Amino acid sequence: MPNDRPNPDEAALQRRALASLAQLAPDAVALGRRFADAGHELALVGGPVRDAFLGRVSADLDFATSARPDESERILSGWGDAHWDVGKRFGTLGARRFGRGGSSDVVVEVTTYRTDAYDPTSRKPAVEFGDTLEGDLSRRDFTVNAMAVRVPDLQFVDPFDGLGDLARRVLRTPVDPEQSFDDDPLRMMRAARFVAQLGFGVDDAARAAAVAMAERLSIVSAERVRDELVKLLLSDHPREGLQVLVGTGLADHVLPELSALRLEIDEHHRHKDVYEHSLTVLEKAIALETGPDGAVPGPDLVLRLAALLHDVGKPRTRRFEPGGGVSFHHHEVVGAKLVAKRLAALHFDKQTVHDVARLTELHLRFHGYGDAGWTDSAVRRYVTDAGPLLERLHRLTRSDCTTRNVRKAARLSAAYDDLEERIGRLAEAEELASIRPDLDGTQIMQVLGIGPGRDVGEAYRYLLELRMDRGPLGADAAREELLAWWVARQS
Repeated sequence: MPNDRPNPDEAALQRRALASLAQLAPDAVALGRRFADAGHELALVGGPVRDAFLGRVSADLDFATSARPDESERILSGWGDAHWDVGKRFGTLGARRFGRGGSSDVVVEVTTYRTDAYDPTSRKPAVEFGDTLEGDLSRRDFTVNAMAVRVPDLQFVDPFDGLGDLARRVLRTPVDPEQSFDDDPLRMMRAARFVAQLGFGVDDAARAAAVAMAERLSIVSAERVRDELVKLLLSDHPREGLQVLVGTGLADHVLPELSALRLEIDEHHRHKDVYEHSLTVLEKAIALETGPDGAVPGPDLVLRLAALLHDVGKPRTRRFEPGGGVSFHHHEVVGAKLVAKRLAALHFDKQTVHDVARLTELHLRFHGYGDAGWTDSAVRRYVTDAGPLLERLHRLTRSDCTTRNVRKAARLSAAYDDLEERIGRLAEAEELASIRPDLDGTQIMQVLGIGPGRDVGEAYRYLLELRMDRGPLGADAAREELLAWWVARQS
């Protein structure tokens, strides 16, 4: 329903947004005059309009226009300092106007009004250009993204009461949600992402449609699904968005391992709610991210994925033991394999897949440190096995302690403090982060009088094991140990 008579609160929001937009990019207003002089409409649309009401500013601006692509290209060429037309066949052209007088660059994308026609077996629309701004806005995902501001006169356009929904902090589709989600199933994931990014709720009709239509996500490419998941995870409050994914059943088609963490809680409560535990670990890990100059600058995708997925091996390894206990033996190993398989299926890059799986595999390594009294050798192995992931492993391990037992939590925290202090002392004395044998490959060949081959690799690994167990030996002692090993090997 159009919002012809906004209430006083909405009117105040509108005035603030229009003032913000006027100050945001005067160059964009000038662009609107160029389109108007050529006889075309131009309107700022989507996220920049929504964000202006929320007090956010962006130099990347999305516009819709009545001009066809060739005409838009001609107008933009006279306005911008750089241009691109990679989306021209879909009606989209881009331009950048360099900042002047100390102002920032302005980047715009201009898209011809569209009325898309979707193939029900594919998410890709057949592009059909439209003639009205209102028609273009009707094809957008949610009403809060279906508001516009015509330029250059800054006329606010809100045919679907997006401003009212913004004030109510609710996500609602401009058309029936079944039609909207059927046209583009990825909009269901966008709902979860906006919940995480904006702190909004999903209206009842849209939520019900997502529950009923979750399986439609299967027609969306893995890359598109991954990108939405990443945006959700890198938001300020991913927990709420993940709860939408799981609660609607969307996670069953995106991260089924996350849904599976909702283990049935037995009547004796012999184990914690693994799903809620994982969400809590994620929040704690986010709190341990650092600023730009810190060890783990946030938002850190690898740490967040590892925190969320570190226990995905538990459903497959759960065993009820005699006497009433429950065990998850080797769930970290099983979980690492599940994580690698899922992230690869979502087309994450190989480094991310490796790092998240490795953190999953290592997340239990610390447990027992306080009781077992690790040797320096064990500490060296912990650091070496973690490699460049050590700082993330520190944060994942600390976050994994969600016990409500104050004494136990304090004991675990103190034990990890002690481990980090020992790592620091050894690192200062031994260059722990780059442990190498006391002899390199060339020296090994010289001592043994052999050429390149498998024997050199085995000798190198032997000296590395000595280095781990005993610390730095020095070249002379290492040479003696190597010769003794070689003689024993030959006998």
